[in-house]
Amino acid sequence: MASFSGSSTQMLYACIAHKTTILAEHATPGTSSTNSSSLAAAILPEISHSSPAKLTYTHDRFFVHYIADSPNSPSGAADEQLSSHAALTYLIVAQAELGRRIPFAFLLEMKKKFLAQFKPDETGFDSLPAYGCAAFNSIIKQMLATYAAAPPSDALANARKEIDSVKDIMSHNIESVLERGERIDLLVAKTDQLGSSAHDFRLRSKTLRRRMWFLNVRLILLLGFVIVFLIYLFVGFGCGLPTWSRCVGSKGKAP
Repeated sequence: MASFSGSSTQMLYACIAHKTTILAEHATPGTSSTNSSSLAAAILPEISHSSPAKLTYTHDRFFVHYIADSPNSPSGAADEQLSSHAALTYLIVAQAELGRRIPFAFLLEMKKKFLAQFKPDETGFDSLPAYGCAAFNSIIKQMLATYAAAPPSDALANARKEIDSVKDIMSHNIESVLERGERIDLLVAKTDQLGSSAHDFRLRSKTLRRRMWFLNVRLILLLGFVIVFLIYLFVGFGCGLPTWSRCVGSKGKAP
């Protein structure tokens, strides 16, 4: 929703009228405001007070919103405290970009303040002349300035913001889940890789153990050969190697 502050989106004109007689009004400075007051004056005769009504007219880029009271308002109605039981109209001209909720909130607040200052049971609205409630002009001016600077909270806009916030949180959570899924996939891949590495390690261990066994056998055979050779040399030197004459000759002599 567009921002409600600044010159791009404004409430241009507001008034309170009894039938076609304007009792109080204020227009923000500018040509558009002058045109909007003329537009309001043209619409007032078209408003019926046979029953309470809330309506919006559209004209070019302007919206004309109004709340109309009726002398025929039923007693005991839910909004009886807010009814003047007179042919009063609470009207505002605003740019179309402002929508409907903020202008009608403005009209409702203006109506409450007006009826609090000009109590219906103490005021004869039928007999009031044009601008007979001009003392209320300053309040309309103040309200227009307040709503232009800082309009009241728009419940629907706030709800949309909360929904957008929830969407962001959900998106963040989904991203976290996806990221966690990627981490799980990575962990599974690393586990598979570790299992493959363990299998390769077992194969290499068997191969190394086999090589070490053959090496040990070769060392044992070599050691045995060296021992036999040393024994041969030791015995051979004692028997007169290489002829072995001492051992062979001693065996050939008679006693």
